Amino acid sequence: MSSEATSPREAIVQFLTSLQSPACILVAISGGSDSTGLLLLLAEAMKAAPDLEMSLCAATVDHGLRAGSADEAREVAALCASLGIPHMIARWQGEKPKTGIMAAAREARYSLLADAAEALGANLIVTGHTLDDQRETLRMRGMRTEQLSSGIADAVLFDRRLWILRPLLFATRADIRAFLRARGVRWIDDPSNEDIRYERVRTRRQLSAGPAMPTDIRAVWEERLTLSSRAGEWLDRHFQLHGGVLGQVMPEGLRQDRAVLDYTLGRLTAVFGGQPFVPGRVQMDRILAFASGSGLGRMTAGRVVFDLRRDGLYLARENRGIMPLVLRPGEAGVWDGRFRVENRLGTTISVEAQTTRSSLIPVPVTGIQPPRVGAVNDSSMRNESCAPKNFGALNSCDKHRNEGGWGKHLPKAAWKRAIASAPALSSDGAYLSSKSALTAELTPYFAPFDRFLTRFDFIFADRLSAVFAMAPYAGLPLRSIDGKTI
Repeated sequence: MSSEATSPREAIVQFLTSLQSPACILVAISGGSDSTGLLLLLAEAMKAAPDLEMSLCAATVDHGLRAGSADEAREVAALCASLGIPHMIARWQGEKPKTGIMAAAREARYSLLADAAEALGANLIVTGHTLDDQRETLRMRGMRTEQLSSGIADAVLFDRRLWILRPLLFATRADIRAFLRARGVRWIDDPSNEDIRYERVRTRRQLSAGPAMPTDIRAVWEERLTLSSRAGEWLDRHFQLHGGVLGQVMPEGLRQDRAVLDYTLGRLTAVFGGQPFVPGRVQMDRILAFASGSGLGRMTAGRVVFDLRRDGLYLARENRGIMPLVLRPGEAGVWDGRFRVENRLGTTISVEAQTTRSSLIPVPVTGIQPPRVGAVNDSSMRNESCAPKNFGALNSCDKHRNEGGWGKHLPKAAWKRAIASAPALSSDGAYLSSKSALTAELTPYFAPFDRFLTRFDFIFADRLSAVFAMAPYAGLPLRSIDGKTI
């Protein structure tokens, strides 16, 4: 890796200098060397700079996956107590999945950390990811694709509410351990770090026997940021949203730079298909070839129907594989990876596609967030892109409303397909009344962004949020990155 390693202490000083203040930082500490080093480095740096308007707290997630994890969590709690740092233990409760345990544990870990941050009054989370973790990630992703990976992001927004920052991403594990040894501080070695059943462990051993990857990760990050910015501009100029469920790319937008099209169509496919990841390379090549071709017609990829017409490319969720979501009073959930629904009624509700409830007379579903004040979208077609408060109903911001209502100016088949995939709320076999629907909050959900959003995709995601008339994403709690003011 050509980006030179930074000493752990230097990395922490740079991090604290870059932070907006005041700040309360939650350290995610497992007891391993990386997170223990992170905690002590921050504590020392803050003690040396008492004028900083910053404070520390910490949380340990006990996944309960192996014997001794509870004892280790208590050991971490004792360390934090000795340093005068508020600490809490968050336990992963309930039945654990039989497969995909690592991914499930990661989801649970970040949810519990976010809850702990809220309970302790922290406004950001830091984790102990290191340069070693970055090298391993780049090697693993490099074995799966020829595309240059941006690896582990230095900043990720979790659940639209809290930023997770990684101050030691350019510091090595060896240097962190040397720092701990010099202070006589021990750490806990997780036995899973030696289990060769895990890909990361095998990769770690391979890297220890050979040279590091010659990737300048900071240069890759800059390229991603530039691409995200260009993609945001593309959205403003070439994309329209109809009824919150039908996307339209203008013909001129399909003639733009291939890198921008690859980025935008990939992420729009994930959003309209309710998928957390963009389609793979083979699927994306099919989508790009179809979108830039001269023949009109339809194709399906990533759960999205692409309808290419003379007035542009239309995107809508295909009407298959849309499973219902049942929510008891007070529950919230994500339906089809596309809408977040919160049940504020006193009765159980079901969310399903309108096409599955054709025997019922539809009542418009309300609850879409109002347009945000000061949203940035300089498109001349902005007024046509407003998200309606009622799916399938008349949209007061549509300039074509007097021509016969929603969808009259759109291709009939494309509009019908989109409406069929829109959410319908019912209870006891009947659609909710307009009054009842008002108390069930329904908001668009961006599967590739709303759970984990890297700062590299932030510009594009925030522009997309404006197109859907949603509240902006929380801004980075930084005033500078790599010494550059932001």
